[in-house]
Amino acid sequence: MMRFRYQSHCYLPLRREAIAGIFVLLFPVFLPCLFTPFGHASPSTFSEWNVPKPRHLPLLRSALQRESSNGEQSDLWTPLADQGWRPCLASVNAPSLPQKSEGYLQVFLDGGLNQQRMGICDAVAVAKILNATLVIPHLEVNPVWQDSSSFMDIFDADHFINVLKDDISIVKELPDEFSWSTREYYATAIRATRIKRAPVHASANWYLENVLPVLRSNGIAAISPFSHRLSFDNLPSEIQQLRCKVNFKALVFVPHIRALGDALVHRLRYPPGESEALSANYLGETTDQNDKQRPLKFVVLHLRFDKDMAAHSACDFGGGKAEKLALAKYRQTIWGGRVLNSQFTDEELRSQGRCPLTPEEIGLLLAALGFDNSTRLYLASHKVYGGESRISTLRGLFPLMEDKKSLASSEERVHIKGKASLLAAVDYYVAMHSDIFVSASPGNMHNALVGHRSFENRKTIRPNMALLGPLFLNKNITWLEFRQAVAEGHQNRQGQLRLRKPKQSLYTYPAPDCMCQA
Repeated sequence: MMRFRYQSHCYLPLRREAIAGIFVLLFPVFLPCLFTPFGHASPSTFSEWNVPKPRHLPLLRSALQRESSNGEQSDLWTPLADQGWRPCLASVNAPSLPQKSEGYLQVFLDGGLNQQRMGICDAVAVAKILNATLVIPHLEVNPVWQDSSSFMDIFDADHFINVLKDDISIVKELPDEFSWSTREYYATAIRATRIKRAPVHASANWYLENVLPVLRSNGIAAISPFSHRLSFDNLPSEIQQLRCKVNFKALVFVPHIRALGDALVHRLRYPPGESEALSANYLGETTDQNDKQRPLKFVVLHLRFDKDMAAHSACDFGGGKAEKLALAKYRQTIWGGRVLNSQFTDEELRSQGRCPLTPEEIGLLLAALGFDNSTRLYLASHKVYGGESRISTLRGLFPLMEDKKSLASSEERVHIKGKASLLAAVDYYVAMHSDIFVSASPGNMHNALVGHRSFENRKTIRPNMALLGPLFLNKNITWLEFRQAVAEGHQNRQGQLRLRKPKQSLYTYPAPDCMCQA
């Protein structure tokens, strides 16, 4: 049986660990040549893998030497109090499912996992509005991540159909008489059954006036593109609750994603000792010893700091003129230079809180909030701009940081390797089972998890970008001042329920549409 070494960490005294952390962080600054990949060794060319110097060194030194009191830790990990709201998805007088469908509805969804997730929820709602039979949605290949995973590769289709069986009719594939209705068919010519110009956030009436006639004439209608094509306002309450039912109840990941997620959560809560090794088939194993241990708490950090975000933000990340030119060239290649932020200076962008937090900055935020170097941190991210050279600062602050690779063997990860949607699904699952979730920057993953955790009343820390930008610009701020400002600015940003306002997403703010006051 193949065995692998679990990458665990031992708890060292705070003072010794702080000194070691400073050494680890500063060593590559003074000897960068030892940490630069051979393929990028020329100083005349910029590489995102070059080791950046810490931008907030005085704060970083203080953070590495921080100590946390037991009381502070206790308050930090305290679950959210009951806020007086409960999930409310069942419509009392829901109409029964009509015996005859108007036809088959196909939707083609682009974007990443969480954008597609929201599109699936909207597709169910539109099928309900039209009294149509929904075909399991087609997930387009993302041009950035190049992941061809289908709906049934990610989500449990049988569970999906069963949970919604009293709401709409769903089929996994079209009957033979409509087998011609494929993505390739619609890509080659204008087709009468394709709805190509569905407006963003269209009303229910738009679908009744423009899609229902196509269904009745042809027995089928295909909407492409479909992302963000249903309004969040002026819809019947049963339609809003159905969208939440899909998102929070019907969409569950396939068994192998859940099994791997459970294994990662178990290893975070019950880390093995330094001398222990785990077998490659650990997914099916439990031990009495683990059951007797006290489960540890852990934080999931979604670090959204990829090259696209860094370039699109038009912010300065400390790589000097070479980095600025490289990111500007990337912006020109990807977006033709059409990036609104590029007309502002870095200081203007940061003062407005419009720059994504770097690994160093999110580490300082967590340290200021009271997380110490014994905190178990799970890093949920795909590709971090700059790779390990950027992450090293965060790892120095939180040496017990883990991710999918450190917690699971290559054999366990074989089904998700190179598949961005499946990797994101595992991170989503672990995040939903964490004690605290923190997202470094807004985005679809942030929005989806904030909404889902709000629905289940779980603690979620939302960084105050408008506060943090000016704080990081202040090079004279002391650690005490920074810490006090961070604590005060995040008192009401730890999962307190916020009611949805007009035009806001139901999936980020599920109350009051999908929650009732107890």
